[in-house]
Amino acid sequence: MKTLGLIGGMSWESTQSYYALINQGVRASLGGLHSAEIILHSVDFAPIETMQANGEWKRAGARLAGIGRRLEMAGADALVLCTNTMHKVAGPIEQATSVPFLHISDVTRQAIKSAGYRQVALLGTRYAMEESFLTDRLADDTLQVDVPESADRELIDRVIFDELCQGVVNAESRRRFEAIIEGLVNQGAEAVILGCTEIGLLVDAGTSPAPLLDTTRLHAEAAVAFALGD
Repeated sequence: MKTLGLIGGMSWESTQSYYALINQGVRASLGGLHSAEIILHSVDFAPIETMQANGEWKRAGARLAGIGRRLEMAGADALVLCTNTMHKVAGPIEQATSVPFLHISDVTRQAIKSAGYRQVALLGTRYAMEESFLTDRLADDTLQVDVPESADRELIDRVIFDELCQGVVNAESRRRFEAIIEGLVNQGAEAVILGCTEIGLLVDAGTSPAPLLDTTRLHAEAAVAFALGD
């Protein structure tokens, strides 16, 4: 079994989902008392969020690249960045390390292709929805990626940072997210990408008006496949 290096803490609320999903996946494949070989570096999110807000992406990238190097030196065979938004600085992490970097957009794109979707919508932080670092790796001539309108993007971003990242799961916020998803479906979206690793804590397939592509789950499944692969 290969060792996974997890860069987490952004936020730890969703990082614990990664830890559980990866271990559950290994146990489902190998049975018994098997669990995953994981090295986890969980960062203090507050300084990272300040760098995001101040546009200090180069500084944030250097911080995470340093963590990636330390995980590689500690024995990680691949790196898993447990957040969508910080994939904006995936480049510096990949450049600073020599082990595979499992990009969250790549595994999401594969799931979209396997399902045959031609039009999907993306929910995430305002950085993920309004910039192209995720959608550039998702969209092509055969796939359209939509985002909510401005007021809805503001609401989604606020709920992520003020509620979900702080462990608050609010029923009214769930209702409003589902209404946003319904509106996107009415505009042609065949499925919705939960493009923030915390959104899966709020929205689930049982009540969603559209099929969901939960990036946390997809990323964790890809990590398990790598760890157990030849």
